Amino acid sequence: MKLIHLTDTHFVRPGERLYGLDPRARLDACIADINRNHGDAALAVITGDLTHYGDKAAFLALRDSLRALTVPVRLLLGNHDTVETFRAVFPDAPVDADGRVQSVDDTPAGRLIFLDTNLSGTHAGWYDQPRLDWLAARLAEAPDAPAYLFMHHPPFALGIASMDRIGLIRPDDFDACIAPHRARIRHIFFGHVHRPVSGSWRGIPFSTLRATNHQVWFNLQAPDIQVSHEPPAYAVVTLTPDQTTVHTHDYLDAGPVTDLTDVSGGFWEEQARRAEMGVG
Repeated sequence: MKLIHLTDTHFVRPGERLYGLDPRARLDACIADINRNHGDAALAVITGDLTHYGDKAAFLALRDSLRALTVPVRLLLGNHDTVETFRAVFPDAPVDADGRVQSVDDTPAGRLIFLDTNLSGTHAGWYDQPRLDWLAARLAEAPDAPAYLFMHHPPFALGIASMDRIGLIRPDDFDACIAPHRARIRHIFFGHVHRPVSGSWRGIPFSTLRATNHQVWFNLQAPDIQVSHEPPAYAVVTLTPDQTTVHTHDYLDAGPVTDLTDVSGGFWEEQARRAEMGVG
């Protein structure tokens, strides 16, 4: 199964720019690249911060941009979003019984679980008891299926001081909730940090990536967030029973691409010469 992961689109009102960049233009370019190269993906997931100020005009612009995407899309909320405005603009988005933007998707690869860590009034993440109960139930009702979690805030510190300050509040509660199912949680995908980061947390692999608009500069100790114009990216994810593979693509990279067979002498001819000379 092939998925697309992108995050932190940070849309603003039409005609506005954010940190000197045009979020709409950068997402439009991302969508064009996905359609051109990965139109066979089963799903695209945007893990939150869909807008920057949470206003209706920005959500409407996002909806208009996404109409061009040929891959089905699932939208999550981040700390910059407002749930009421999102639901007004995207009324068909699945929600839980409390109106949180949470849902599941059972696929041949396993159960995809989409979480809502949004809490009005703070940039930190929140996963309170009703949400924990919802997640525990969704994990328990499919006890044999591999599970993949998608969320905006990482449920643990990453060592980036400025972002860890606005990470998930009470992460130990989250850990206790998923602990009985840890062995079958194959991967956690999240956004929020605007950086390419991967690893494992208490035995669970995780990954995040650069946003489609601005990035957070790589400074582990800076107390305040530093914004950069590093290239935007999206991820191409393949899920199999034995493996989760995450490819990150800098879709606006304009550097030269050279086919090795076009290099003078040819790649395979060069390998044959090296073999004759006994060079590894």
